[in-house]
Amino acid sequence: IDATGQTLGRMSSKVAKLLRGKYKPSFSPHVDCGDNVIIINADKVELTGNKWTQRTYYRYSGYPGGQKASTPEDLMNAGPDRLLRKVIKGMLPKNKLGAAILKNLYVYAGNEHPHQAQQPKQIDINTLK
Repeated sequence: IDATGQTLGRMSSKVAKLLRGKYKPSFSPHVDCGDNVIIINADKVELTGNKWTQRTYYRYSGYPGGQKASTPEDLMNAGPDRLLRKVIKGMLPKNKLGAAILKNLYVYAGNEHPHQAQQPKQIDINTLK
């Protein structure tokens, strides 16, 4: 999937469905029957309005005072794959199955990826429902 010019949330929800296998007729909610997804040009994903600086993602260490906040801009500066992984992880099940499904996601900032030997197919994400 090429993330160039794609809106973050719309693209991520479709990627989460691909990872779970919801577009397949053989979908079963308790089985990892989804596809591996490769996202290229993750650094060119878009957010509308002032969401780059005003949206806040929280994480909590479990200790008092251990809550930390970050904006999409901070996550993108830390690595373009971090923002997409965080958003897509939030759309997957919160259990062992969700963790296993997330391992089928590969995110790259540039146009190159090391998965050419697997002969990946280009998917136009805008054609999916």
